[in-house]
Amino acid sequence: MKPVKLFYLKSCPYCVKALSYMDELKKREAYGSLEIEMIEESEEPDVADRYDYYYVPTCYVDGVKVHEGAATFEEMEAVFKKAVEQGPSPLKQLENH
Repeated sequence: MKPVKLFYLKSCPYCVKALSYMDELKKREAYGSLEIEMIEESEEPDVADRYDYYYVPTCYVDGVKVHEGAATFEEMEAVFKKAVEQGPSPLKQLENH
């Protein structure tokens, strides 16, 4: 599985909805062991400032932005699918060179 980073704000209604979708998806066997690093941007501005995004929620999979802004259930599921896809991780390839 590839690492997932989620940038969000506690006060954002779109983030609250996305988090509920993620909770529902994590109940599925395919995604149960998926680890998600959650970064509340107002509490960790130094981390958030290192990433290129404007809207929350924003998801990165293996260092690549795959979603930004209000999300549907299907869009959050697409993020999870990217995280569990097989294949070499671009970050791992860079580390090996």
